Amino acid sequence: MKGLILAAGRGTRLRPLTHTRPKPVIRVAGKPIIIYAVENLLAAGIEQIGVVVSPDTRADVKAVLDSYNGAEVALILQEQPRGLAHAVRAARGWLGDSPFLLYLGDNLFEKGVTGLKESFEVAEQGTAAVLALVGVEDPRQFGVALMHEGRITRLMEKPKEPPTNLAVAGVYAFSPLIHGMIEGLEPSLRGEYEITDAVQALIDAGYLVLGRHIEGWWKDTGRAEDLLDANRLLLAGLQARVDGEVRDSRLVGRVVVERGARVRGSTILGPALIAADSLVENAFVGPFTSIGPEARVRASEIEYSIVADRASIESVATRLQECIIGVNASVSSRPGLPKAHRLVIGDESRVEIG
Repeated sequence: MKGLILAAGRGTRLRPLTHTRPKPVIRVAGKPIIIYAVENLLAAGIEQIGVVVSPDTRADVKAVLDSYNGAEVALILQEQPRGLAHAVRAARGWLGDSPFLLYLGDNLFEKGVTGLKESFEVAEQGTAAVLALVGVEDPRQFGVALMHEGRITRLMEKPKEPPTNLAVAGVYAFSPLIHGMIEGLEPSLRGEYEITDAVQALIDAGYLVLGRHIEGWWKDTGRAEDLLDANRLLLAGLQARVDGEVRDSRLVGRVVVERGARVRGSTILGPALIAADSLVENAFVGPFTSIGPEARVRASEIEYSIVADRASIESVATRLQECIIGVNASVSSRPGLPKAHRLVIGDESRVEIG
C-alpha cells in the first residue's frame, strides 16, 4: 500500500498566516503539520509516500520534507487546484495499481492511521474503500456519511442540512477501483472534482464502501482556533526533557527545552515546548505554548499560543493569550498605543503594543 498526502492548497481560511506559506508547513507543537502525516504513514508501515503539491506550495513543502530524514517522499505536481479527486488523478501514474491511503495534509490524528489501514486490509473481498469517520457538532463544513450496518450508503459534500453528524475525517483507504470513478466525474457546483462524488460512484456501482470510526481526537486545522487547539492537544502528550541551557529559571510540569535553546531568568509552566536555538529571557511562558526555532521571547508573558520560527516578542507589558505569531514576525512595546490581547499575525508582520 502507498500513501498519498495532499498539500496543494494554500489554506485561505488561515490568512494572513498562509499568505506567504501553505498551511501544511505551519508548525504545531514544534513540528510542521505535514510531518505528522508522514510519520503517521510510516508508523502504519507505509514507506512509499507521495505528496501532491501545487506550483504555489511546491517550494515550501519540498524545503520541509528535505529537512526531514525519516523517509524519501515523491513530489507530484497538481497544476491547478481543482479538488481532491483531481489531485488523485494527478498522482495516477505514481500510484499505479496499488491500493493507497489518501491523507489530507492539514489533518492531525491522535492515534495515527494504522487502524484505518488495518481495517482495509482485513475487510471482506470486494471492498473498494474504507473511510475514517468522526461525529462532529457542525458537519456542514465536511463530507457527511449515511451508514447502514457498517456500510456507507451515501456521501454528501458540505450539505446545508446534514442528515447525520458523521463527518469524513481526512484519511481514506482506496483500492485502484477509485481511479475509474474519478475518470467519469463531472465538476461540482464549486467547479471542483470532489472525492465524495467519486466514492458515491463506487457505492452506486455496487462496490463495498465501509466506514470506520477513528480512535482518539482528530483536528482539521482550517482555522486559527483549530491550530491553537491542535497545539494544546499535541503538547498535552509531551514528556519533560531539557537538552538546552536553563539558568536561573523555573520549569514546572511537562516542559521540553530542545538543544541549543536558552532559558534565562524565566518561568515556564508546562506543557510547553521551547524549540532549538530559541531564547526565553526574563519572561513567563504559560501552558500550551510552543516557541519555534530561533524565536525570542524577552521581558514578556505569553500562554496558550504558537510562536513560529524566528519570531520576536520583546518587552510587552500585557500578557499575550491565544496568539499565533508568524515566521519572522515581531511584537514589541511602544507607549501610547492601544493594548491588544489576542493576535493572529502573518509572516514578516510588525506589531507594536503599548
